[in-house]
Amino acid sequence: MAMGIVFKAILQFLVYSLGIFVLVGAQGTKVGFYSSTCPKAESIVTSTVKTHFNADQTIAAGLLRLFFHDCFVQGCDASILITGPSAEKNSLTNLGLRGFEVVEDAKTQVEAACPGVVSCADILALASRDAVVLSKGPTWGVPTGRRDGLVSSSSDAANLPTPADSVTVQKQKFADKGLTTEDLVTLVGAHTIGQTDCQFFSYRLYNFTTTGNADPTISSSYLSQLQSLCPSGGDGSKRVALDKGSQLNFDDSFFKNVRDGNAVLESDQRLWGDASTKSVVQKYAGTIRGVLGLRFDLAFAKAMVKLSNVGVKTGSDGEIRKVCSAFN
Repeated sequence: MAMGIVFKAILQFLVYSLGIFVLVGAQGTKVGFYSSTCPKAESIVTSTVKTHFNADQTIAAGLLRLFFHDCFVQGCDASILITGPSAEKNSLTNLGLRGFEVVEDAKTQVEAACPGVVSCADILALASRDAVVLSKGPTWGVPTGRRDGLVSSSSDAANLPTPADSVTVQKQKFADKGLTTEDLVTLVGAHTIGQTDCQFFSYRLYNFTTTGNADPTISSSYLSQLQSLCPSGGDGSKRVALDKGSQLNFDDSFFKNVRDGNAVLESDQRLWGDASTKSVVQKYAGTIRGVLGLRFDLAFAKAMVKLSNVGVKTGSDGEIRKVCSAFN
């Protein structure tokens, strides 16, 4: 029996590792794409992210969210970085995104070392990995070789996931990107270092039903804490941690909070109310144990590689921007 368990664990690891290589090879990107053309690119990005992180640790969550929002619109092509009146970043869904200056800073330094070689899309992908690592999360080899997109439209951001989405809607939005239900729950785990504004969840605290009651899925003890942080009629822009008790550490406590009714966003708490997503939350929260269940940190690394290859542009598609905020 013990040998069987060990064999299954080894098999799981091999499947996990092979899965990453298959994903990389199938999309035209690969780890170490710039090893000969710009060998210092990744270290420059890492150093830049670290400098900004040391000044403000919450920038890690900002970079991770920026990458996610980029990949969900036009694919992972840095379309979110373009500045302009009708650009993607100006969509209501993208208001509050942070980390643009980190990517621009890294791009400036990479351009100085290797002009016209490294895409903004790759810099953002690398920066999101570095943000996780600096937050005490897992590391992974980032497949590179993306090119920057030539389209950035605010109207294209209409289908981004929102805090009010049902599980059914969330699953469909992820499936449209080739991501599974397990990928959905795993990637939402990025909220372990996230923050949100009171305005995006205060309705759960005071006016969730027609009679003005709070969302019954919020634990009573946490409800009073949230009401204290976000008083009725208060500052809607006040920011609140999405992971109660572990805001700056990339760990599995977010899933324990979802299990215990301590999720801030309605879309996060709903993951506990649907059988297909609840089973994944249970696995990461340690509620149930299974030999074939991946740990959250390993699963997140795998899901990020998969996400990073959504809609990528390679070869002669797109361009390599000179600055990340404008098309060439």
